[in-house]
Amino acid sequence: MRRTQLAIKRMCDAIMSLSILLLGFPLLALIAALVKLSSPGPVFFVQERIGKGEKPFRMIKFRTMAVARDGKQGTSSSAADAARVTRVGRFLRDYGLDELPQAINILRGEMSVVGPRAPLPQRAHAYSERQRRVFKMRPGLVSIAVYEGRRSIPMEQRIELHVRYVETWSLCLDLKILLRAVPVVLFRRDTQDVSG
Repeated sequence: MRRTQLAIKRMCDAIMSLSILLLGFPLLALIAALVKLSSPGPVFFVQERIGKGEKPFRMIKFRTMAVARDGKQGTSSSAADAARVTRVGRFLRDYGLDELPQAINILRGEMSVVGPRAPLPQRAHAYSERQRRVFKMRPGLVSIAVYEGRRSIPMEQRIELHVRYVETWSLCLDLKILLRAVPVVLFRRDTQDVSG
């Protein structure tokens, strides 16, 4: 039963990611132009993350920060990085639009539409045995943490939510997360990051 549900999940992932890339192309092109005009630097921000089976992959986002003098784009994990978020970047983050290029990761099979968030390598290495359960599923573009507090809840609490998601996963849970995440993103709830 679970294997069948996972196969359906993967099929839905492929359909939804293709829809984002094809039907959403005009929006993606507009965002790319705005990012390019907002500050010098590349359109995309590519960063190594840890996915299913603890395998690293390169996650793609629209760039939301001005490139630093040393050429680094930053991760917003410090006050200095946060200060470099552009106006366009702030808008994209608040509405989750910077995440749309991850449709490419989903199409490649590295991510899913719904799933636990993919951690940075250094953070993943510090996970406890229980927390490593998140690596049993593909990381998601949208996660259960979106409607449970988004960026306003501490990182440890977010990880616990991801573990619970993996332990209780079903297609119905994915649908519930998607439906409840839409108003959270549209009304820009819990956009302040408290975890760094």
